[in-house]
Amino acid sequence: QLQLEESGGGLVQPGGSLKLSCAASGLNLDYYAVGWFRQAPGKEREGVSCISNSGDATYYEDSVKGRFTISRESGKNTVILEMNNLEPGDTAVYSCAADSGTAPQAMCLRAWADWWGQGTQVTVSS
Repeated sequence: QLQLEESGGGLVQPGGSLKLSCAASGLNLDYYAVGWFRQAPGKEREGVSCISNSGDATYYEDSVKGRFTISRESGKNTVILEMNNLEPGDTAVYSCAADSGTAPQAMCLRAWADWWGQGTQVTVSS
């Protein structure tokens, strides 16, 4: 069964860090662009960061540039989003998604993909 599962969310103080993981089963992420998306209450879903299937191309939404890093864990069928210097505005449900034949920027900007995980809550609050 094809599944994407996120982990690593939680409550963190402003300035803190979290590491989100997106683990896949039933599909080989090496053949898919993978992205992290977030949706806060009352707001539309937005692409946070996306990475090409090869890992050599990435995209970051402007507000997270310099703070978030997306990467692939070789051999583990997993994509990581490291989030540093978190701000209250980063609070949202974060979901990972996989899509075939899509460039990272296009994937993030259209905020749509073929397969989605259930999401993990990230709350940044003092």
